[in-house]
Amino acid sequence: MEKNKLTRIYVWQLPVRIYHWINAAAITVLVATGFIIADPPVILTATEATDAYWFGVNRFIHFASAYIFMFNLLYRLLFSLYGNEYASWREYFVRPFTRKFWRKFRHVLLIDILLLRRKPYIDIGHNPVAILSYIGLFILSFIQIFTGLGLMAETSSWWFTRMFGFVPDLLGGDIYARFVHHSATWMFIVFFVIHFYLVLFHEWFEGRGVLSSMTSGLKFMEEWVMDVLRKRKKEGEK
Repeated sequence: MEKNKLTRIYVWQLPVRIYHWINAAAITVLVATGFIIADPPVILTATEATDAYWFGVNRFIHFASAYIFMFNLLYRLLFSLYGNEYASWREYFVRPFTRKFWRKFRHVLLIDILLLRRKPYIDIGHNPVAILSYIGLFILSFIQIFTGLGLMAETSSWWFTRMFGFVPDLLGGDIYARFVHHSATWMFIVFFVIHFYLVLFHEWFEGRGVLSSMTSGLKFMEEWVMDVLRKRKKEGEK
């Protein structure tokens, strides 16, 4: 039986991988501590509240993770100006405005959602569905940052945080800002479930190292795939 020869391709640079895992860790901590803030459990103890201070510690962890999350996002946006073609801002702000992108988007939907195509989608970096989902994730991230800083502004003494005091007023008050903040949290959870499923699906369906690529940075492509991609590049297709 003839075996396909595979070529290793360095796709995800180290800064992209660092961003990915810091982002995953920060979101996990933010979701866990955020739900505790939204609905604190009753903890009965003989210790004075000022000595226990567990809820204050939980809030501190939430706020610290939020700042890590925010600066990590800014770091990723900055790196998009210097990264390779798979990490570039053009993937998110240029590619979606082409007809070819939407033809590919339909093809990927038929594979990922409807399971109607057995032929894998050929691309080294993100496919169109992933690109749109990450654009949505960036928008959600900014919603969380603005509403979170806005809710914190009233009790903060830092000038940076107090700059966002207008956000609750813009949304109609603290209660509406909390509602938006809490709703966006659930959207993050939904994104994670879908993202995790699709990573496993493409790992099984394509077998090109999607799962391990965010650790090693490497993907594996058959030689015939590389020939197709080289032909596309000569024709001016990204």
